[in-house]
Amino acid sequence: MNSYEIKRFIKIILLLLAVFIGGITLYFSQRLSQKVAQEEKKKVQTWAKAMKMLSDPDVEGDLSFYLELVKDNTTIPAIVVNETGKITQFINLDSSMVGSENYLSKKLQEFKNTNEAISIPIDKGIVHTVYYGESSVLRQLRYYPFIVLGVVALFILVSYFAFSFSRRAEQNQVWVGLAKETAHQLGTPISSLMGWVDVIEMGEMPDNAADEMRKDITRLQIITERFSKIGSEPILKITELNEALRNSVHYMQTRSGSEVHFKINECSSPVQVNLNLNLFDWVIENLTKNSIDAMEGKGHLEYAVSKRNGKVFLDISDTGRGIPRNRFKTIFKPGYTTKKRGWGLGLSLARRIIQDYHQGEIFVKESQPNVRTTFRIILSEAD
Repeated sequence: MNSYEIKRFIKIILLLLAVFIGGITLYFSQRLSQKVAQEEKKKVQTWAKAMKMLSDPDVEGDLSFYLELVKDNTTIPAIVVNETGKITQFINLDSSMVGSENYLSKKLQEFKNTNEAISIPIDKGIVHTVYYGESSVLRQLRYYPFIVLGVVALFILVSYFAFSFSRRAEQNQVWVGLAKETAHQLGTPISSLMGWVDVIEMGEMPDNAADEMRKDITRLQIITERFSKIGSEPILKITELNEALRNSVHYMQTRSGSEVHFKINECSSPVQVNLNLNLFDWVIENLTKNSIDAMEGKGHLEYAVSKRNGKVFLDISDTGRGIPRNRFKTIFKPGYTTKKRGWGLGLSLARRIIQDYHQGEIFVKESQPNVRTTFRIILSEAD
C-alpha cells in the first residue's frame, strides 16, 4: 500500500468514524427526547385530571392539591375543547398572539398532529378533550443535536480546507527550499573548482591540486546521489562512526575560514552503526554550516562521540549566538530560519534523515547564548 492509498484509507476510516459518532449522538438524543415526551404526556394527564376535579361540583373537600397541580404546568402548551369542538380553555400559549385570527385554531390543529389527545369525562355524556404540544425544552432537545452536528461539520469542513491550504503552502515551501538547498549544496564544490581554475590561470599549481579538485568532483557526484535518493528507501550499511565523522568534518574544515577551529573527540573504542554514509554526511554538513553561521565565521566547533547501553551519542557544539529554549523544536520545522537569506530546510532534512531513515533522534541538548549550543544525535549501535 503506497502513501496515497494509506491517506485515502485513513480518510475513509475517519469519515466512517464521524458518521458513527453522529449516528450514536442522534440515536441517544432521540431516545432522550422520547423519554421527555412521555414524561410530558404524564404531566398533561395529571393536569387534565386535576382540571376535572376542580370543575366537578360534586367533589368536596380541600382542592388545594389539585389547584397546585394545575398551576405547576407552566411549560407545556395545551388547549381544551368541549364535546362540540369549541375551545373552552388554553394554557401556555403566546398571549400576544391569542387575539390574532385563526391563531388558536392553527395551534389546535398543530397539537392534534403532534400528540394523542387526552379525554376528560366531565359528566354523563359530556367529555372534554385536551390537545397539547411540546414544551420549549423538548423542542430544543429535538433540534439541539442537529445544531451541534451542523456546527461540528462546519468546523471540520473549515479545518479541512485550512489544513489542506497549510499543507499545500508547506509543500510549496519545501519545494522552494529544496531547490535552494540544491544550489547551496552545489555552491561549495563549484566555488572551490572555480578557485582552482583561477590558480591554474595564474600558473601556480600546488602539488595537491589534482587531489583537491578530484574531491570537489566527487562531492558533486555525492550531492547528485543525495538528491536522487529523496523519496526512496536508503540502504544502510554497518559503518565505523569515528571514521565517518572524521572524513565528513575534514571536508568542511578545509573549506571553512581559518578562524573556525574544529575539534573531534572520538570514542576510545570502535563504534559500529547502520548508516547511509551520503545522507549522514549531509546531516553533518548542515549542522556544521549552521554552527559556522551562528558563530558568524569565528569560534570553536567540537564533535564528541560516545556510547553506552547500546546507544551511540554524537554531540556537535559551537560557540555561537545560541537558540532560545522555546525554539528548540521549532527550528526543525520546514521554513523556519533566522537567516536573512535562509530558507529553513537544512535542519528539517537532518531530522528526516536521522529519525525516518536511521530510526534515531536529533534534538537541541542545550544552548547558552554566546557560550555553547549543542545538538545531539542518538543512533543504535549495530549488532
